[in-house]
Amino acid sequence: MTHPIEQIVRRKLSDEVFDRLERMITSGELQPGDEMPSERVLMERFGVGRPAIREAMQSLANKGLVNISHGERAKVLQLTAQSIFRQVDLTAKIMLSQSADSLEHLKSARIFFERGMAREAAQRTKQSDVDALRDIIDRQRRALGHAEEFIAADMHFHTRIAQISGNPIFVAVSEAMLAWLKEYHTEMLIWTGKEKLTLVEHEEILERLAANDADGAEAAVLKHLERSRALYTK
Repeated sequence: MTHPIEQIVRRKLSDEVFDRLERMITSGELQPGDEMPSERVLMERFGVGRPAIREAMQSLANKGLVNISHGERAKVLQLTAQSIFRQVDLTAKIMLSQSADSLEHLKSARIFFERGMAREAAQRTKQSDVDALRDIIDRQRRALGHAEEFIAADMHFHTRIAQISGNPIFVAVSEAMLAWLKEYHTEMLIWTGKEKLTLVEHEEILERLAANDADGAEAAVLKHLERSRALYTK
């Protein structure tokens, strides 16, 4: 019986160095905020040249594990849900630009997510949350006719609802989905009077949250997002 050839591919030195450095971070040997050892120390420790160290360090930076500043030692970053999603921002936007189906799937996922967020938030909404959301609506009203400001306030309204959950992963998911969708948010809504409808719907959502009405909040969010779904187009 003959076996297929299983060729062993030699790995690049920088890949080996990357694995060692990553292990130093995941094992806790290096903590968030710590400076990475100098290039010279790492060269001696791993018995490799400067190019392998630099390439591995750049890979760590690309993955959001360290921050490299010119003239300073690289620092280990504190990973958060936000920083992890930011790592995939560009690839997510490329995926969406290449496929109309992906954009529709994202819109559906966002509606599913926001319905759950509304229910979760309604059970926890305090007066301070109501005040914060009302301030955002007021800011949005003042931004009528200014597309960028209006849409920024619109996004803030939805991420602030996610914040009521107290779960930072929910907030990061909300911010990420809205950032990806923003690429396709046509500014036509500013010129068609739809922005006033958005304000009315935001008021309705806030009213239901303030009343701690989970069913009502979910229904208000669903109505709002199904109506505004058409505003996101390729």
